[in-house]
Amino acid sequence: MLGAPDTQPQHASLAAAVLGGRIIELCDELAQFSEEPGRLTCTYLTPAHRAAASQLAAWMQAAGLDTSIDTVGNVIGRFPCADPHAKTLIVGSHYDTVRDAGKYDGRLGIVTALVVAEELSRRRFKLPFHLEVIAFAEEEGVRFGTAYLGSRVIAGRFEPEFLTRRDASGATVADVIASAGGNPADIPGLARRSDDLLGYLEIHIEQGPVLLEAGLPLGIVTAIAGGARYGVSISGVAGHAGTVPMASRHDAVAAAAELTLFVETLARNTPGLLGTVGQINVPGGAINVVAGRSDMSLDIRSSDENTLARGIADVQAQITQIEQSRGVTITLAELLRAPVVPCAEALQRRFADVLQKASLPVRYLPSGAGHDAVMFDGLAPIGMLFVRCGNGGISHNPLETVAEADAGLAANVLLDLLMNFQIDEFQ
Repeated sequence: MLGAPDTQPQHASLAAAVLGGRIIELCDELAQFSEEPGRLTCTYLTPAHRAAASQLAAWMQAAGLDTSIDTVGNVIGRFPCADPHAKTLIVGSHYDTVRDAGKYDGRLGIVTALVVAEELSRRRFKLPFHLEVIAFAEEEGVRFGTAYLGSRVIAGRFEPEFLTRRDASGATVADVIASAGGNPADIPGLARRSDDLLGYLEIHIEQGPVLLEAGLPLGIVTAIAGGARYGVSISGVAGHAGTVPMASRHDAVAAAAELTLFVETLARNTPGLLGTVGQINVPGGAINVVAGRSDMSLDIRSSDENTLARGIADVQAQITQIEQSRGVTITLAELLRAPVVPCAEALQRRFADVLQKASLPVRYLPSGAGHDAVMFDGLAPIGMLFVRCGNGGISHNPLETVAEADAGLAANVLLDLLMNFQIDEFQ
C-alpha cells in the first residue's frame, strides 16, 4: 500500500476486525454484478444494476430490516422503533458505479450501515427513532448525465424533465424505469418531509490521500465543496501553419492552453481552490493548420463560498484578457453550479466524541467530491465520516482499496453514534 505508514493505535477490538472483514467481504460479493467481464461497471437500471439491488435487498431482509425497492431502484431497509410517530435517521450512499470502477465508492457506506444494522438486530437494541439504510440507485450520472438521481427522489428534488434524458441508445429515464417495473408517476410520493427526518449520515471512502498521508483511519467531513462546471468554446481564425506569421495568429488551441495553465496556477496559489481542465477538443484540427476552434471543459471547486466566487471571477477576468490579447472569442456555458454544503456542527461534534471515546485521533477535512448528502442540504442535518483509502488515495479506479481494520473502525463509530444519539440536539 502506497503512502504514509499506518499509525493507527493498536487498540482495534476483535469486534471491529470482524465487522471490517464482513464489510469487505460483502463489497467483494457485490462487485460480481457488472456489465463488463473483468471489470466493475454498474450503471443505472442495467441488468447488473438490478441484480445488485436484489442482492442488497436480500441482505437487508436477512438483517431484519423491513425492505423495499422503490420505483427508481433505491433499496430501502427500515429498522423501525416502537413509536410510529418518531422521526427517521437515514444512513445512505449509492450503489451505481463509474465505468471500470473500484469496489468501495458509495458501496462501502451502504454495506457499513447494513452491517451496523445487523449488529443492532443481533443485540436486540431498540433505537428511539426509525433508522433507514438507503442504497441510492444512482449518483454518478454515467448513463444519463443526471447525477444524484436516487437521492434527488428521496429528497424531493427530482425534476420531471429528468425523465426525458436519454442514454447512448436513445432510451429515456422514464423508459428504463418502466421496463424495470417502476412507475414514474409514483416519484413525487417518494419524497421525504423535513419534519419527519432526524438527520442524514453518510460513511464514504475519502477518495483522496489526506488521511492516508496523515496515517489516520477516519476523518470528519466539515463541508462538501461547491463548484461550477463550464463548457468553454474558443473561436479563432484557422490558417496555414507555414504561412501565417506567429504575431498574426488567432490560435484557438494556444488560447485554450493559456487558459488551462492560468486555471492550474490560480488553484495552486489559492488555498482551498481546485481547478481542472479535463477535456480539450479541436474540431476539424490538423497537424498543419492553426486551429480556428477549440472546446474545453472547466471545473472549479472549493469548500468555501467566498474562495469559489473569487476563483470564478478571476477566471472570467483572465478570459477577457486572453480574448483581447489573442483576438479570439471565448464563450462559457454553465453546465452545473453547486453551492457549498456544510455538515451540521452538532453531528461533527458527535463524531468527534465517539472517536475520542475510542481513543482515535480527530481529524476534520472538507470533501472535494460531491456525495448524495448534498441533496439533503436544507432538508435534514448532514453528517459525513470519511474512511481512509489505500494505494495513494486513488478512487474511481480498480486499484481503489480500503483496509478491513479501517472499515471495522468506521462501523464501530457509526454503531456507537446510533446507540448514543442525542435526539434533543436536533429537535
